Amino acid sequence: MAIGRTWSVSLLGLRGAVVEIEADLASGLPAFVLIGLPDAALGEAKDRVRSAATNSGCGLPARKITVNLSPAALPKHGSGFDLGIALAALAAADLVRADSISRVLHLGELGLDGRLRPVDGILPAVLSASRAGFDTVMVPTGNADEASLVPGVRVIPVASLRDAAIWHGGEFEPEPVEPILRAVPTAGDGAEADLADVIGSEEAVGAMLVAAAGGHHVLLLGPPGAGKTMLASRLPTLLPDLDPDAALEVSSLRSLAGMPVGSTLSTRPPFEAPHHTATAASLLGGGSGQIRPGAAARASHGVLFLDEAPEFPGSVLDGLRQPLESGTISIHRANAVAFFPGRFQLVLAANPCPCGQWGAKDSECTCPPHSRRRYLARLSGPLLDRIDIQFRVHRITTAQLRLAGEGARLTSAAARERVIAARTRTRERLAATPWTLNSHVPGSWLRGPEARLRPAVTASLDRSLERGGITMRGYDRVLRLGWTLADLEGTASPTADQMTRALYLRRAIST
Repeated sequence: MAIGRTWSVSLLGLRGAVVEIEADLASGLPAFVLIGLPDAALGEAKDRVRSAATNSGCGLPARKITVNLSPAALPKHGSGFDLGIALAALAAADLVRADSISRVLHLGELGLDGRLRPVDGILPAVLSASRAGFDTVMVPTGNADEASLVPGVRVIPVASLRDAAIWHGGEFEPEPVEPILRAVPTAGDGAEADLADVIGSEEAVGAMLVAAAGGHHVLLLGPPGAGKTMLASRLPTLLPDLDPDAALEVSSLRSLAGMPVGSTLSTRPPFEAPHHTATAASLLGGGSGQIRPGAAARASHGVLFLDEAPEFPGSVLDGLRQPLESGTISIHRANAVAFFPGRFQLVLAANPCPCGQWGAKDSECTCPPHSRRRYLARLSGPLLDRIDIQFRVHRITTAQLRLAGEGARLTSAAARERVIAARTRTRERLAATPWTLNSHVPGSWLRGPEARLRPAVTASLDRSLERGGITMRGYDRVLRLGWTLADLEGTASPTADQMTRALYLRRAIST
């Protein structure tokens, strides 16, 4: 008895498991049975496959067809199994070569007319297939460019089920069809935001430079019009280009989220700025069926900017606490746990009170004290304790505006060179460790014999800890800031002055 056998991929987060697809034809009344824990979208594949095969001119026999997806205990989601199921059934019917389909991994959704539709998550799926040892994958024409981003894999693009059957030895006459393509990523307007656009906020610019050099999280507190959003949007322009592994991971997250991915990997860090009405699922990830990455995951290796942070629901903000510590986002379901990368730089922007004018030199706040306290209390203490730089931003004056036009301002290109130089010093200093950024170094190592600073250097920090001005976690984060300042200024280790400035960056909103 002939059994058609081929392969596909089931994604859970960015991790993919290879699934074996077996098809068997038996005598009896015509039926199509699909087993192996399919979800609703995959369960409908039996109707799509039979109609697509008939309309492609390679109809299936009027017999009972049983398709098994193995391992059976692994939940499968989505319509990307359609092509593999159809070819396994055609092989069981001896319409294509069984030995040919068994050597190729198949991904793609079938339309009722037999054409192949692009599916989301092709890039991480092909990457998982490559890691599992497959060197040939067949994908819809609309996914070919994206699949080709994985090195060392032969990609076979097909526009229809008939073309796929012909490639696998089916004796059918070719019939040209118009392939279904994906939207092409739109290029920007070419006018990238530049740090030189920021006027009269030299201290704030310096704080963002420190954040970029060490990968530190930032809270910007100030009245409306102080430039908080402008500073946050310039932070990605200060970051170095992504290395190939990071660029592949960023593109995989975009692919899984259903966003267009071009034919080349983007090397610029991503920037995500969700609205304050965002839910926990949209920020962290989730959804029914296949679990998709949220804005925080898509911001990996880049910047996650939350404007009007106190307006976000408290439960949504507190959901970021675990990723800020571990660098990993975990989405739990009843029968599975999906993991996404969570190494992003968090930038929070907040007004100091509901009216936004508290602390402004040119306006008067009308909010009562308890209203101000309640407003900022929406940012929980545990979350704020994980923010390295907490800085107050002020509106510029007319004098600052005039003076800004007389001198040269720091550009993003020049600042990026300084950031790259500082990160190079950091990597050289941490060459014998698993870390590459100061923000990733654990406090126990900084306080250990490998990097312990003299008491005279940490005197101001020690006094702040003794007086309850900072927590132990805050102590470690100030140490990280001190090392970043040292790397920016080219000193071998932090000085007492640099540690004092690091403590100021940590507590600037209370001064």
